[in-house]
Amino acid sequence: MVRGVFIDRAASGRLTFGAALDRYLSEVTPLKRPTSQRAEKLKAVPLRQFFGSYSLAAITPELVARYRDRRLTTVAARRDREGNSKVLSPNTVRLELALLGHLFTTAIREWQIGLPANPVANVRKPAPGQGRNRRLRPDEEKNLREAIESHSNPMIGWIFEIALETGMRSSEITGLKLWQVDAERRLARLDFTKNHSARTVPLTKRAAEVFRAAIANPTRPPSCELIFFGEPGRDGARRPYTFTKAWNDIKNSLGLGDFRFHDLRHEAVSRFVEAGLSDQEVATISGHKSMQMLKRYTHLRAEDLVRKLDQLSDVKTEVERG
Repeated sequence: MVRGVFIDRAASGRLTFGAALDRYLSEVTPLKRPTSQRAEKLKAVPLRQFFGSYSLAAITPELVARYRDRRLTTVAARRDREGNSKVLSPNTVRLELALLGHLFTTAIREWQIGLPANPVANVRKPAPGQGRNRRLRPDEEKNLREAIESHSNPMIGWIFEIALETGMRSSEITGLKLWQVDAERRLARLDFTKNHSARTVPLTKRAAEVFRAAIANPTRPPSCELIFFGEPGRDGARRPYTFTKAWNDIKNSLGLGDFRFHDLRHEAVSRFVEAGLSDQEVATISGHKSMQMLKRYTHLRAEDLVRKLDQLSDVKTEVERG
């Protein structure tokens, strides 16, 4: 106590993990974006099952490592495309440990719970996955366009085009309001993004054209500011258009069950790079904060690189010939 290094562990010995998790979910989680809130509530379930009855003081790095190893061998609820059982992905377990670690950080720093250290800090985390490498083939894009154009609601087609032209996330697109898009100046202002950083997205000519059509939608109620709006809820308010079911029905009917809507973001970013934009320019459009994350989203087609190598060889030959 005289040296100032004494830690009163009485509170951490009395507080169970289950109670701490309840406090975290009620005080910290609501401050995050809706998608993050839903994700954290799902991640909290296995954490509660394993650590719930332990006091915070009793949770050690060894116990956290035991949880990690058990989860890495847990059979996932969802099966693969062939219907076979599969274990949880390392990334799923890594995100669960991230939630666990942030809970302890919050308890130590903000709740003043006496703990010598965060037990998650020195535990080895599962390595992140390789990242998806799913590109959209020309025939797939053609079939998707045709199927989407025949859908009764034109908004899903507009959303598809915007995603492919801008690389914006689905939540960023559907949350757009009229005042955020300037089709004449070809700019879209995003105030709420996944990484909480506002950005202005430059629009291609095609994207601006699509936005003009969406903004001119004659079915939009006069009081609705959303560009892509859904049916009114029980309270009479309209919320962003939910297109997930329609999208899944369309892609599954074409045999594209492995293609996710988020893959359109991968495709758009890769096309930006293939068009010759620098990494910094692409990051400005896509909103990636680090070049490492941008690299995971960028997958260049090998055949395109072969053509570029051929062009370089042709240029070299011409120079040598003089």
